Amino acid sequence: MPSDLFDHERLKVDQEALRFVAWVAPIVDELPPKVAARDQLERASTGVVFNLAEGNGKRSPLDRCRYFDIARGSGVESAACLDVLVARKKLSSEIANEGKAMLLPIVSMTAGLIAHFEQRRVEEKQAAYDVAALGAEKE
Repeated sequence: MPSDLFDHERLKVDQEALRFVAWVAPIVDELPPKVAARDQLERASTGVVFNLAEGNGKRSPLDRCRYFDIARGSGVESAACLDVLVARKKLSSEIANEGKAMLLPIVSMTAGLIAHFEQRRVEEKQAAYDVAALGAEKE
């Protein structure tokens, strides 16, 4: 792997998300502009890639998790868009299932990233809260 890559480009999930974006592009392009799921699918599918990149660029584990969670949600939303297109008879269930088969590992890998960085949160032990001691300090 080349050394001059951005951090997000080293993630397997990023590569898989880009593969899905390329796969879904002709489907989106063939849908009539008035189909609401068309724009939603375009935004959700690219949102996975954008949020993975932005999240992986954050230093704080909490910030990373927030963006990774949005990316995961965009993956699930992409699957729902495919379901809506099937329900509206704009897409065959076979093609939708092919796309959802691509999305499932993307969502799973993103959930794995969230779990990994959630465990790395910096936390302090809660100090004992003693109202009497606090009042004594004022005297």
